[in-house]
Amino acid sequence: MRILPHRWPNLGIGALTIIASLILLTTPSAFGQEVPGGEAVAALFYGILLVTGIPLYIYWALATQAIAKKTNTPKGWLAWIPVANFALWANIARKPIWWGFLCLVPFANMVFTALLWMAIAEARKKPNWWGILVIVPVVQLIVPGYLAWTD
Repeated sequence: MRILPHRWPNLGIGALTIIASLILLTTPSAFGQEVPGGEAVAALFYGILLVTGIPLYIYWALATQAIAKKTNTPKGWLAWIPVANFALWANIARKPIWWGFLCLVPFANMVFTALLWMAIAEARKKPNWWGILVIVPVVQLIVPGYLAWTD
């Protein structure tokens, strides 16, 4: 006898994404209430999130969607959905989808992100060492743009 509906895994991923987002967005507010002057720190956190985080997310999503289009991978719009974009990376890299979700596991995420982006670079007919650069801070901003918008 099945208790959970057939579509439970799809609902679970969406629910986990929403819960994680709420936790991340409420943490600075809670910090601001507990620490003297914490409201200013929380406001600074939200300001940095808006000024840098959102444009960077848009850049990564646009680049991933462009890579999906150039590699003829279906459902390129998944680049805009948190967590689902890891499944898109796996599809572009022609790897099992569970490889994408290993990008969420601490410590394993660096290895699998590099492996996926190495395979994505190969799918774009670029040297695979470009994928390793994704785990290098600051340089990681160049990689998706290079793979997406060069011939």
